[in-house]
Amino acid sequence: MGQFIDLSAADGSRIPAYVAQPAGTPKGAVVVLQEIFGVNSHIRAVADGYAAEGYLAVAPATFQRVKPGVELGYSEADMGEGFGYKTAVEALPAPGVMQDIQAAIDHAAKAGGGKVGIVGYCWGGLLTWRAACTLSGLSAAVPYYGGGMTGEQEAARQPKVPVLAHFGDQDHWIPLDSVEAFKQAQPGVQVQVYHANHGFNCDQRGSYDAAAAQLARERTLAFFAQHLG
Repeated sequence: MGQFIDLSAADGSRIPAYVAQPAGTPKGAVVVLQEIFGVNSHIRAVADGYAAEGYLAVAPATFQRVKPGVELGYSEADMGEGFGYKTAVEALPAPGVMQDIQAAIDHAAKAGGGKVGIVGYCWGGLLTWRAACTLSGLSAAVPYYGGGMTGEQEAARQPKVPVLAHFGDQDHWIPLDSVEAFKQAQPGVQVQVYHANHGFNCDQRGSYDAAAAQLARERTLAFFAQHLG
């Protein structure tokens, strides 16, 4: 359904992105931000899923500045490799990867012809939260179990668009007390907590939870329908 294109970031860098087209005229666009495993088969499938719902979907390769062409699985070795790339991207001088996400938003707005939402998973959830607070051209944001976003520094940010945040109560990477603190700091954010582990949306991971993934997807689609329509 989709194909890779090159986006042009503000500094002139070329950033690959997987773009999935809906069957008809797009009813809006969704930027999909990867986990620490690259724009792999799962993330492409997520983008295809939003395209099937009528949205133009754009998934930029957010590791491009440190390692082109990353496509990992979910083994322990893959996790360690991906975490290394994530650490390297986080260490880039500002604006770093945020300009690549802005390029994806700009392309989505132009090619989709309507409003743009953003959704991200794991590290992509953290980047989704940052995008909601710092970037332009968005109308809604949905971070899934964004690692780090419930910390004091991130929770102090102020989103510029409506945000729906999904978390799992079994997530050992994101303690539930930090989710509660985030809710207190961000009363305007819709926070949903599921009886599930980190990565519950990914059907290629051992932590996949079909019921939680389905409910989160239904809520996300309703949220996008409300804000991107």
